[in-house]
Amino acid sequence: MDDRPILIVGCGDVGQQAANLLADTGCEVFGLRRYVDGLTPPIKPIQADITNPASLTDLADMTFSQVLVTTAAGDYSEQRYRAVYVDGLANVLECLQPRPPRRVILTSSTSVYHQNDGGWVDEDSATAPTGFAGRLMLEAEALLLAAPIPATVVRFGGIYGPGRDRLLNRLRQGHIVPRGAGHYSNRIHSADCAAVLAHLVAAEQRGQALHRCYLAVDCAPTPLRQICEWLARAMDLDVAAMSEEPLPLRGGNKRCSNRRLLDSGYRFIYPDYRAGFGSLLQSDARQPDRTT
Repeated sequence: MDDRPILIVGCGDVGQQAANLLADTGCEVFGLRRYVDGLTPPIKPIQADITNPASLTDLADMTFSQVLVTTAAGDYSEQRYRAVYVDGLANVLECLQPRPPRRVILTSSTSVYHQNDGGWVDEDSATAPTGFAGRLMLEAEALLLAAPIPATVVRFGGIYGPGRDRLLNRLRQGHIVPRGAGHYSNRIHSADCAAVLAHLVAAEQRGQALHRCYLAVDCAPTPLRQICEWLARAMDLDVAAMSEEPLPLRGGNKRCSNRRLLDSGYRFIYPDYRAGFGSLLQSDARQPDRTT
């Protein structure tokens, strides 16, 4: 086993969960982010801003076994996406080249796919996104895969979990997507996001060859209306009384296959939306009622 530490760049929610999983296996883990106040042991903090190369100078003197890049733009704008996902990644890669890790794993998005007919896509499907988010994520993937460091891209579907309750809140406010909306939703719980990353790190440390790309979504792509109706019933909400309002969608209409990830040996904590959202609702039910 490589005893060099692991670096997680952009160590936010998913990055911290992955760091804790890796630390539980005995790995030393560093977390790099702009503000490190939220990082707690066993994660060792590195305060830096990947959009500012001058703040990364210490990184060039460090050595890591594997590097996970789990950055988030923080703002849905083309300027911010380019600054973080493309230019920021380039800055990190430049720092890593003097002492290259055995692999860099980049979290990407299913927004790189343009398909909109409800059909299946996998890692080998065409990618021709029209929106800036998908185009810039694809540019970041290409930048990484062209670098002289072994690399893997993980394309996550829509992430949900604690603190990511936009859909639940819309339903509680009485809004549901129209009945005729056939849009497929490809989702993954944040706990599975972290576990997927830890799984790939461990697999390589065991000597398992990794692919250059994995699709990371749960096992049940499902029409969004169906998910909403199930959630409404689980929350004891009256679907008939809800107003039908389209949800802004950025991911097209497709079904993403996770076969390659399953073939690698990964087994989902929450294999479908019922398991994942069911766990969230149970957790909410256990919270004390602060209204009285």
